[in-house]
Amino acid sequence: MVCLALTLCFVVYSMLIVSVPVYGLRLGASPLVLGAVLSIQYLLPLLFAIPLGGVVTRYGGRATLISGACLMVAGLLSMHFWYGYPGLVLGQLLVGLAHLQMVLAAQTLISNLGTGPTLERYFGWYSTWLSGGQVVGPLLAGYLLDSGPGTGQVFLVMAVFGALAGLAGFWLTGQARERLKVTRRETGFRAQWELMRTNPGVQLSVLVTVLGMFALGVYGSYLPVYLESLAMSPVVIGVLVSLRAAVSMLIRPFMAPMIAMVGGRRNAVLLALGTLAAGITFLGFSEQILLIGLLAVLVGIGAGLTQPLSMVLLAESVDREKRSGALGMRLMANRAIHFLAPLLFGALLELGGFVLAFGASGLIIALALIFMQRR
Repeated sequence: MVCLALTLCFVVYSMLIVSVPVYGLRLGASPLVLGAVLSIQYLLPLLFAIPLGGVVTRYGGRATLISGACLMVAGLLSMHFWYGYPGLVLGQLLVGLAHLQMVLAAQTLISNLGTGPTLERYFGWYSTWLSGGQVVGPLLAGYLLDSGPGTGQVFLVMAVFGALAGLAGFWLTGQARERLKVTRRETGFRAQWELMRTNPGVQLSVLVTVLGMFALGVYGSYLPVYLESLAMSPVVIGVLVSLRAAVSMLIRPFMAPMIAMVGGRRNAVLLALGTLAAGITFLGFSEQILLIGLLAVLVGIGAGLTQPLSMVLLAESVDREKRSGALGMRLMANRAIHFLAPLLFGALLELGGFVLAFGASGLIIALALIFMQRR
């Protein structure tokens, strides 16, 4: 039921990846304004990720997931009924916070189900379901955007998916209803900073998710803009965005054997980040669908490994009562880089076009990978 609810959540999330940039361009947004609109979704998660970790621990994953779905529906309805920038910004803020709640609740529930290769398999399958949602979302958004003027009913359709995700949450039982008594000293900002300062597993987990989310933030936010600048249709844009998610979905069930095959988690992390760097760096050099598709496959392989690896590393490094707060810190770092990546990319895009922007973004990941390997 966790996988079903979060799949529906990620259908919405991935539909926004296509819909918001296209909507912004139709409103006449410049690259920098578009970057600000895309980044605003990650502002509230950046501020409230760690406190929400304590909320999940105190009130249980089920309640947090259902309330997040209600908040998501409210944000999507505001985008549908309030045309223009005000409705778009308000909706982005609410959906960003709702998405954080639902993901944090789900990751906490999954992290309590096992250890070692078992946990790798569980997070692999959880991530596979999410990737399924990311495959369906862009295709559906592309079809809806192509079938009518403006944004049509796309935000209303998303609201229906959000409501279904909330309904799925009502079937959660067992540990999903459990509430643990914890103090702010165990889940607050100081506690998470202490974990970050002293726990190598937490440090590696956060670094991996930051680099992975930077790549996905750049790829997801501006690939539709890049493809639209090449005069490609919304349907083609949706297919190419979905291709990355499809590759991620296909490799995630095999994450545990892949880690063993490449010689452990360390080598798997280096492989994942290396493919991300290559896929992003060369994206702006091609206007051919075939080559763009090949680079999307590389990004899909890297993204397919980085996020479940990051969650496994953190889950096995922190005690259960501190796990929700630590996952919140990981998601805060995740959303911080999601917030900054479109702004940085938008500035680079105005300075030197897509070749410079994608190339510099890939170089940042490559340099961070070298730094990680030396440490």
